[in-house]
Amino acid sequence: MYIKTYQTLILQKFLKVFFKVSLIFFSLVFVINIFEEINFFKDTDQSIIVPLGLTFLNSPSIFFDLLPFIFLIATQFFFLEILDKNELLTFKHSGIKNISLVGFLSLISFILGILIILIFYNFSSQLKNNYLQIKNSYSKDKKYLAVITENGLWIKDKFDNKINIINSEQIKGNYLINTTITQYDDNFNFLQNIYAKEIDISNNDWIIQNAIITYEKNLKSEQINLIINSNFNVKKINSLFENLSSMTIWELNNLDQDYKKLGYSVDEIKSHKFRVLSLPLYLIIMTILASILMLNIKYNKSRIYNLIIGIMLSAIIYYINYFINLLGSNGNIPVNLSILFPYFILGMFCFVGLVRINEK
Repeated sequence: MYIKTYQTLILQKFLKVFFKVSLIFFSLVFVINIFEEINFFKDTDQSIIVPLGLTFLNSPSIFFDLLPFIFLIATQFFFLEILDKNELLTFKHSGIKNISLVGFLSLISFILGILIILIFYNFSSQLKNNYLQIKNSYSKDKKYLAVITENGLWIKDKFDNKINIINSEQIKGNYLINTTITQYDDNFNFLQNIYAKEIDISNNDWIIQNAIITYEKNLKSEQINLIINSNFNVKKINSLFENLSSMTIWELNNLDQDYKKLGYSVDEIKSHKFRVLSLPLYLIIMTILASILMLNIKYNKSRIYNLIIGIMLSAIIYYINYFINLLGSNGNIPVNLSILFPYFILGMFCFVGLVRINEK
């Protein structure tokens, strides 16, 4: 009977602390974001309503990325609260071991992680998608456009008073493969068609070898080498498809399949999908890390010290995790390894820490 009561008490206290910490973090994200949006519109006549609305749409997505560290800090404050009220000693005297307490907190984190993926992530990704659509409508680069469809890569580009409509089968390294470029003047009058098996797009001066050019007037064709100036290069084209946080889990799966059909790299999609789906595991690890830190408190003066250590640890973990995930996204190491390796290292640390606190 007491076990059920203690579990209910812990659940209530943890959720209360978690929502408080979440509110603080979301408020910070909102304030920082709204300043960025105001700065974006500083040279326009837009009222405060537009940046305010965009901030509401974008903040949940940023908040999602901070959740592991929110759980770490929330767990630390949870332990501070039960230590202040000597409830931890009460649990011990009732036969409840440290390992049982940490195990129950980990279970709460795991369940919350699943609910966050199923409900909050898909909700925040829809808001992010709306945010990007609205933000792009105010962008100064409306004349540029790049999308991927089942027919390959499509780019609308404008340079030197020429409008280029580009369709390519796929990107391989720094090259566009089997590409057709249709050129128009500013009034959209047809100028010429350019076809090439390969186009070097490593920089903004596209190098085309053995290009076949067709003119509409007399349908004459010629084969030449030429250079076309563009607003795009391989780095910019790849970066256009990096905002995966605006897609739900199901949309990511569909995008993964489409990219595979067209021969594009799916490393970044896999990395993002793994990162989202592994959130419950990440939350468990952060909860255990915070628990280990706080259960090693011996004196009142060490509480703030351990809290600061936890915050610093969360920042270190974030940057190391980001760097390893970046290696996976770029294909330098296997995607699965880039996701699982940090968890393995942290998991080993947690295992050793759990053995120690269970002996206390």
